[in-house]
Amino acid sequence: MDTPNLSLPEYYVNRELAQLEFNARVLHQAKDESVPLLERLKFLCICSTNLDEFFEIRVSGLKQRVEVSSAATGPENLSPAEQLRLIFERTTDLVKEQYRVLNEELIPALEDASICFKRRSTWTPEQRQWLQEFFHAEVEPVLSPTTLDPTRPFPRILNKSLNFIVDLHGRDAFGRPCRRAIVQAPRSLPRLIRLPAEFSDDREAAFVFLSSIIHAFVDELFTGMSIDGCYQFRVTRNSDLYIDDEEIDDLMHALEGELTDSGYGAAVRLEMAHDCPDTLSDYLLGQFRLGRSDCYPVEGPVNLNRLLAIHDLLDRPDLKYPPFTSGLPKQLLKSSLFEVFSKEDVLLHHPYESFAPVIDFVHRAATDPNVLAIKQTLYRTTPDSPIVASLVSAARAGKEVTVMIELRARFDEAANIELANKLQEAGAHVVYGVVGYKTHCKMMLVVRREHDGLKRYVHLGTGNYHPKTARAYSDYGFFSSNEKLTKDVHEVFLQITSLTKTAPLNLLRQSPFSLHDSLLQLIRRESRNASSGRSARIIAKINALVEPEVVRALYEASICGVQIDLIVRGICCLRPGIPGVSENIRVRSIIGRFLEHSRCYYFLNDGDPEVFCASADWMDRNFFRRIEIMFPIMDQTIKQRLIADLNLYLADNTQAWSLQASGEYTLTEAEPDEPRICAQTRLLEQYADSA
Repeated sequence: MDTPNLSLPEYYVNRELAQLEFNARVLHQAKDESVPLLERLKFLCICSTNLDEFFEIRVSGLKQRVEVSSAATGPENLSPAEQLRLIFERTTDLVKEQYRVLNEELIPALEDASICFKRRSTWTPEQRQWLQEFFHAEVEPVLSPTTLDPTRPFPRILNKSLNFIVDLHGRDAFGRPCRRAIVQAPRSLPRLIRLPAEFSDDREAAFVFLSSIIHAFVDELFTGMSIDGCYQFRVTRNSDLYIDDEEIDDLMHALEGELTDSGYGAAVRLEMAHDCPDTLSDYLLGQFRLGRSDCYPVEGPVNLNRLLAIHDLLDRPDLKYPPFTSGLPKQLLKSSLFEVFSKEDVLLHHPYESFAPVIDFVHRAATDPNVLAIKQTLYRTTPDSPIVASLVSAARAGKEVTVMIELRARFDEAANIELANKLQEAGAHVVYGVVGYKTHCKMMLVVRREHDGLKRYVHLGTGNYHPKTARAYSDYGFFSSNEKLTKDVHEVFLQITSLTKTAPLNLLRQSPFSLHDSLLQLIRRESRNASSGRSARIIAKINALVEPEVVRALYEASICGVQIDLIVRGICCLRPGIPGVSENIRVRSIIGRFLEHSRCYYFLNDGDPEVFCASADWMDRNFFRRIEIMFPIMDQTIKQRLIADLNLYLADNTQAWSLQASGEYTLTEAEPDEPRICAQTRLLEQYADSA
């Protein structure tokens, strides 16, 4: 049989369209009646937030490429302009479905549950009076309405802020005619206002959108003029901070300068009230230098993600996921952490198992007089994190504390600058990273003096050192005192801080040096085994599969007969099920209560399985523009546990979506005589006994 040309564009899914399909799967959770109602609302908000980031980063990047080149890029051979056209078509449908779900499904269901959003047309006289008083007391004092005329430039509109364009007529205080005005709602104002209890029955929670209040009383901002229309809008801007690695002398200073203007990048999207006249929307598009294909009419609040506040405002356990208590390995209850980790490797599966041992490990290292040094990478966390508090305490106690902080972690730049300053003030050595590469690996190294000399301990993870997301993201954390592994981690820290070449690593594989080549070798070894008639199998759980060379290697493995299962939460550019190319590849995406964030790779290796965990997805940026690590799991018990987890995800028939050769996803459903399996629910049950 002739070997197919694996470079053909039809074998690849466009990265941007694949990301939009992930958002469609998230939106489906908002429609799923088996999901608790307030969680459905939360999924709707997450979909909205994801789309915001997609436009801020991905669409803005495509628009920049259109300005400099029209050449097609990527294995699917689409030009930037073609991608933008396809994005507009898919996003238009997605946005329409978002608001249909809100208006036709969620709001009626919430009303049935005594949670109401009061529209202006339904306000009682008493409610209107209270809201008018609220407007004068809390809203009007912080508004700065701006009438538009030739002497005044169009005001600067902050990224993703709530605004109104007002169509009016009349004369201003100076006798000049006025036609239009802009009202900007400061971010300090709450987007949802809860009505006092006296305006509803005992069980009802009634809310009013800030946009409705401003709309209702906007005429009071323009005394002596007549209002012909008031329409909300929101503009999304390019939020990808640009730092010239070749020119900067001080990364923190450069980032601080970029953050000052980060809310006013080039406009990439305009969201408008669906009933806004074309004359006004065209006027706004002109001001923002956007085309009609950049405009998205919406039938509801332009900032859906602000509805997320409802979830936390209401104490309605009947409408939320049931609470759970994370488990804890029994051996960690019987002995000190250092005693346990000196004898055996320990794996934690968050959030099913607690993140507390990670926090406790840093705390004990900070307070243990025998600990001499702590080294850690921090990509995303919070300045008030208990981990940061322990690092500060350790530095003040005179321990050698080195913290690698990635200042360019997208949307966390300001928080990480604050964090860096806090640690430096305490006396910690703070390193900002490597020019041209983001430090994305998750590592912690503790050096402790023991009776027989210095001993190293490490924690390696697939997720960030973020206590809050550890309750919402599915990730693995791994503790070990293995000499070869801890020496490798030591060498990677040396490399990051000193930028010098280090000794060859024993067990770790690292981007941008060896991880990509090592992964290709592992895939090709399975291909050789299959070609020789030996057993061959690959299972990988990742967040994204984009890098073309890895995709081609998987196609080649499939052609050789390797059975391949990919559990890809988000973007997948590979097309499974193509005859003669990928009929031995299956791709599924798990979307559920927890964000599937762990990265775990399995290779059968002719009956001697190898299992790895990693900080890296299979994307160009992870292989070539980031510092990442992949670490092997050598303990047989832990290895079998990870394999069992992978097989559980493959057995899921309630929250799994299967990718088709067409690029579409279909929801997996259990057969009538088949038991329903939800991997996340099974894992919660599995660790309940150790909670």
